[in-house]
Amino acid sequence: MKYIKTLFLLAIVTTVLGCGAYSLSGTNIDSSVKTYQVNYFQNNAQLIEPGLDRDFTNALADLIQNQTNLELVTSNGDLVYEGEITEYRISPTTATANNTAAQNRLTIGILVRFYNKQNEEDDFEKTFSFFYDYEGSSQLSGSIKATAFEEIFDRITQDVFNDSLAKW
Repeated sequence: MKYIKTLFLLAIVTTVLGCGAYSLSGTNIDSSVKTYQVNYFQNNAQLIEPGLDRDFTNALADLIQNQTNLELVTSNGDLVYEGEITEYRISPTTATANNTAAQNRLTIGILVRFYNKQNEEDDFEKTFSFFYDYEGSSQLSGSIKATAFEEIFDRITQDVFNDSLAKW
């Protein structure tokens, strides 16, 4: 009976200690990292959508804020995200019998440079891209544009987060 209690206690301690370094968001952030900085993502795409640069910069900062306990700073961050919007393109994906677009695709591409001042081996420069398809008879405006941006930003910011902090 004494051995069973000891084994049970050992199993509980092992389980608790084994889960200690893992966070619910799946991040693998060194304990010395306390702050992050998201520099303004300039829009350098051939087709300029007003406000896209501001909206993406805010979306990335918000995602990191919501999924970590890091503090957002404007300078000297332990983690630094910067880059530019390199692609904003609308193209037809399917056609009708009348040679008009049945469906259009908005594609946004963003070049991200990530710097980890605590571990420079984590630094990278990489392009992230995603798309949103919508009806060819619709204009990319109003709620369609808001939904498109939200879905694209959700995917790109999560991909940036995974590559920089979750390392998936």
